[in-house]
Amino acid sequence: MESFFSRSTSIVSKLSFLVLWIVFLISSSIFTSTEAYDALDPEGNITMKWDVMSWTPDGYVAVVTMFNFQKYRHIPSPGWTLGWKWAKKEVIWSMVGAQTTEQGDCSKYKGNLPHCCKKDPTVVDLLPGTPYNQQIANCCKGGVLNSWVQDPGNAASSFQISVGAAGTTNKTVRVPRNFTLMGPGPGYTCGPAKVVRPTKFVTPDTRRTTQAMMTWNITCTYSQFLAQRTPTCCVSLSSFYNETIVGCPTCACGCQNNKTESGACLDPDTPHLASVVSPPTKKGTVLPPLVQCTRHLCPIRVHWHVKQNYKEYWRVKITITNFNYRLNYSQWNMVAQHPNLDNITQIFSFNYKSLTPYAGLNDTAMLWGVKFYNDFLSEAGPLGNVQSEILFRKDQATFTFEKGWAFPRRIYFNGDNCVMPPPDTYPFLPSGGFRPEFSVFSVVLLSVLLFFST
Repeated sequence: MESFFSRSTSIVSKLSFLVLWIVFLISSSIFTSTEAYDALDPEGNITMKWDVMSWTPDGYVAVVTMFNFQKYRHIPSPGWTLGWKWAKKEVIWSMVGAQTTEQGDCSKYKGNLPHCCKKDPTVVDLLPGTPYNQQIANCCKGGVLNSWVQDPGNAASSFQISVGAAGTTNKTVRVPRNFTLMGPGPGYTCGPAKVVRPTKFVTPDTRRTTQAMMTWNITCTYSQFLAQRTPTCCVSLSSFYNETIVGCPTCACGCQNNKTESGACLDPDTPHLASVVSPPTKKGTVLPPLVQCTRHLCPIRVHWHVKQNYKEYWRVKITITNFNYRLNYSQWNMVAQHPNLDNITQIFSFNYKSLTPYAGLNDTAMLWGVKFYNDFLSEAGPLGNVQSEILFRKDQATFTFEKGWAFPRRIYFNGDNCVMPPPDTYPFLPSGGFRPEFSVFSVVLLSVLLFFST
């Protein structure tokens, strides 16, 4: 009888373990499929369009265009890097507006050598200043791809590619596979190429329409988790009605006691600071990140200060500080989520665009610098910050300073979600959240009085 019960217990424990393992696998697959989802830009992606414009004796000529349909996430310098794997034994005869990083083994060719013979080529954009005979429209920006809202005129990048040893008809061409996109580091996941209706082109006089021979699209989505395991920015809070300044959470982006990580922090009082930040190196050497030693170790801090209160308005001051000694941010942007962002009266020294991630929901705004004024965030130091103020009109039905309502729900910097302080640490309103403090003397005196009164 005891052996029966022990056997049953063993079977139950094994079944329990099996059920837990199945649940873990299912949950893992769910998280993997949704890890690139962005709640404030649910449809944001980078779409690449390959248009086969003409056939050649052994292949085709195509124009590849990369569209950044992300509202606020851009690809900064040193720019994008695109890769794929050919389906057959294709080669690249020539390129305009871009180049591969390696030629590969072209020893079997005599005379004119292909531009690239690798099975898995890696392509980069050309730099500004490239000769005009090597350019194509929307090329040669050093791989920089601006966001759709901030700069739609520079949210696309193109190059022309002549492919050989490929099919010469719609039925014999095989689309490339295993696309990868670095922007400039990891973070993007690309789906398979899908053949779509050929793109149509309208002539400048709008009197004639032509179309590509064949078109396929590739869609790439971004995941902050894949880009970096640790956050890159944090948020601190303060207000006029409370002396408490809530700093960024401790170790929000790393901890100072972890000396094994590359890119250790640097104390701003270090002697000969400039020589430590920029030591003598060989040409082409890329120095690792170097941030200022702080409690949070984040390269970027966004400070939200509730500055003033008026009868019908209230004012907030926003300061963005760069703690990275070796990186400055051009074309930076910030996204904030707050219920009163649907009623901005005035914003000073920043550009502003309301975002509506969902129909009927207008609580999200994108902010970025004014060109040639503060669109460039310098490296850590006296000039390593930008700031602005926002004047909100009150909605008497919802406005309050209680329970942290005046602080943002979410902050993004350059598309990455910033670490917020815990809600229970927010500066509280004294009249609505007074916290009495008792001294030891008060407690003793109260005890004595209670003793003699009895």
